[in-house]
Amino acid sequence: MFSNSNILITGGTGSFGKRFVATLLERYQPRKIVIYSRDELKQFEMSNMAPFAEHDDLLRYFIGDVRDLPRLERAMEGIDLVVHAAALKQVPAAEYNPFEAVKTNVIGGQNVIDACLASGVKRIIALSTDKAAAPINLYGATKLCSDKLFVAANNHRGARDIRFSVVRYGNVLGSRGSVFPYFAQRRTSGVLPVTDERMTRFSITLQQGVDFVLDCFQRMWGGELFVPKIPSYRILDVAAAVAPDCRVELVGIRPGEKLHEEMITDTDALNTVEFDDYYVILPSAHLWDVEDFCSTSGTQPGRRVPFGFRYNSGDNPRFLSAEELRTLAATERYA
Repeated sequence: MFSNSNILITGGTGSFGKRFVATLLERYQPRKIVIYSRDELKQFEMSNMAPFAEHDDLLRYFIGDVRDLPRLERAMEGIDLVVHAAALKQVPAAEYNPFEAVKTNVIGGQNVIDACLASGVKRIIALSTDKAAAPINLYGATKLCSDKLFVAANNHRGARDIRFSVVRYGNVLGSRGSVFPYFAQRRTSGVLPVTDERMTRFSITLQQGVDFVLDCFQRMWGGELFVPKIPSYRILDVAAAVAPDCRVELVGIRPGEKLHEEMITDTDALNTVEFDDYYVILPSAHLWDVEDFCSTSGTQPGRRVPFGFRYNSGDNPRFLSAEELRTLAATERYA
């Protein structure tokens, strides 16, 4: 699917985008990769980094904003596959600048959909977040709205050979703005500010996130919301892994923050199918035969989750230890 294809990624200069492009270059032979983002400096820096600098022949850097529909349509000419990763994702910034988050995360998402429908794109995956499940902050609410837009886009494809799906996962280990690099920066102060000692989060590495998205391109029928089975961590274990000699100072939960994150609520569970290493929240509209989907989409047949199921970081059966977190952080160069 990826070799000999033209692929575009919005927000392509971000943490996920760079790892996604690097993985495509390492494993496949794409015809062209378009990095669509609004920051010329980040594009310049990326173009001079390994392994991107060695692939000037197939990388294209498009300056543009997902708020700009005509620019998106121009960038998507001849594109086969799209990953929509562009977003305003900082919770406090979204709370302080609410409509800016709406313009990028909601209106920008609809612009991506419209540009794909107009340009002959075949497959689109939009990245979501655990904060979109039962959201209590504006960022989560805008991403939930975006998720709904991308799922519903399948209702309007007409005769086009096009599929829209969504991938939702938890905190990306070592990504910009995550707790790992923040704690690493605070080590020299001797004090780590922790919001609440009970706090837990889902955890996934950048490479695991990229691999899951690549797998979902192969699995997608259109309209699914894919959720990987991933471990959780406790915030105090992160502190012990990154800065074991620092004193922890409790500062209180920030506005819009949860003690535990969810990726599947008990209401979502009514429409959720479990496979060996991931879940799928099915589209509310009847787009295809669910039984056929369950029997052919995984290495083992899918099965409905039990009544009352929920996927919550606080009662996840798998937690990473401080030692495991230390090893992962070292892999991501933030230990």
